[in-house]
Amino acid sequence: MDAEISLRVDGEAHRLTVDTRTTLLDLMRERLGNTSPKKGCDHGQCGACTVLLDGERSLSCLALAVAHDGVEVTTADGLAPAGELHPVQRAFLDRDAFQCGYCTPGQVCSAVGVLAEVDRGWPSHVTEDLTGDVELSDAEVSERMSGNLCRCGAYANITPAVQDAGGAR
Repeated sequence: MDAEISLRVDGEAHRLTVDTRTTLLDLMRERLGNTSPKKGCDHGQCGACTVLLDGERSLSCLALAVAHDGVEVTTADGLAPAGELHPVQRAFLDRDAFQCGYCTPGQVCSAVGVLAEVDRGWPSHVTEDLTGDVELSDAEVSERMSGNLCRCGAYANITPAVQDAGGAR
């Protein structure tokens, strides 16, 4: 069964007819040619497909496209449309927070989402003071980014990159 949907991906409007079983990840990669989000596990376990849906981080491999009609999708490619790097992207480069780079777009989108959550005062499982500002400690960043895996093990540089970007907000 097919359905017609509208969505914006990285600022560009799209109106498409899609099979109701199509994931948002497959729609972006196969129909729109946006290969920024990666297909890793295709089961929502690795985070390589992380994008921002209306500003909230989400696993696009688990999101059916038809359930996101009218949504604004932002991928790592769309974080800085004017050609300048987003502060998170800049921090990842400055801290050399990648090796093979496969997980990097998902890591970057997740980090942007993490920093937005912190700005809203959302606690995590390891947040010590629930009444004050959230400190971007190593444990806090690691907990919040735990849904994004890096097979190369670049966590030692990813965590400080997120902390740097958090200080640059």
